Amino acid sequence: MAIHKGSEGVVKVGSSTIAEVLDWSLNESADTIETTNLAATAKTYVAGKPGGSGSVSCHWDETDTSGQGALTAGATVTLNVYPEGADSGDTYASFSALITSIDRASGGGDGIVSASFNFTASGAITWATV
Repeated sequence: MAIHKGSEGVVKVGSSTIAEVLDWSLNESADTIETTNLAATAKTYVAGKPGGSGSVSCHWDETDTSGQGALTAGATVTLNVYPEGADSGDTYASFSALITSIDRASGGGDGIVSASFNFTASGAITWATV
């Protein structure tokens, strides 16, 4: 069984690595379509269209123009999420992502300014190997 530390992860916009990533999430889901008929004694369902959503949280870095700078609200970008790193043989997810919102926070008086980029997958999420 392979176990990976969160610190191995990498997130890229296309081929550009996003700077200062703290964490990320990717939720894959599928719609459910009810198929229950009147005579049924319990509800039944089939899977509908798949989709996904998630976020990337970072220390905010305004100089990261090809990474964080490409993640503007309303933009559609190609995101590549590498849970175990981006070395040969590592697995990653690739998909078109619509950036739905950006949250920035000061971190308080002694904290670091952070940015969280929220997205919805537009189209299929595909898994491949580097």
